[in-house]
Amino acid sequence: MRIPLTIVLGGLLATPVYAAELTVEVEIPRLTVAEYHRPYVAVYVEGADGKAAADLAVWYMQKDTAEGHGTKWLPDLRQWWRKSGRTQTLPVDGVSGPTRPAGRHALKFDARDPRLSGLAPGRYAVVVEAVREVGGRELLKIPFDWPAKAARSGKAQGQSELGAVSLAFRP
Repeated sequence: MRIPLTIVLGGLLATPVYAAELTVEVEIPRLTVAEYHRPYVAVYVEGADGKAAADLAVWYMQKDTAEGHGTKWLPDLRQWWRKSGRTQTLPVDGVSGPTRPAGRHALKFDARDPRLSGLAPGRYAVVVEAVREVGGRELLKIPFDWPAKAARSGKAQGQSELGAVSLAFRP
């Protein structure tokens, strides 16, 4: 029995292709302070050379207020700003977003995402930086190898502006 080529090719094209998935979970702790402002947060990938390789998310005030637009305060995210932020035209499509309330926030990306697809194989770190008006500043790094050949995870624990930050790969 001969199977027509179109049926075979159609079956191959209909088979789902699974790509590696990267999940970053960021916890913003609930703080009991007199004057609370949601933190500005930058999540990015840093290469072994210390340079920013990909911006994953930047959360900041999106609307105008009496103090000005939220982009005015982005340089307070010092490490991200020096490595990537000052060269960006804001808002960055798919990266910029509003500040988040206290709680756990998950970011999921697959290997085909434009932010990750350009990464060359090698050693990297996911960096999460947070700064809060009338508050503090905190930066956490979780190292990883790209591309992921097996399921992996990593964790870091913040002390003030960030809670638990975790990184997980699923090939």
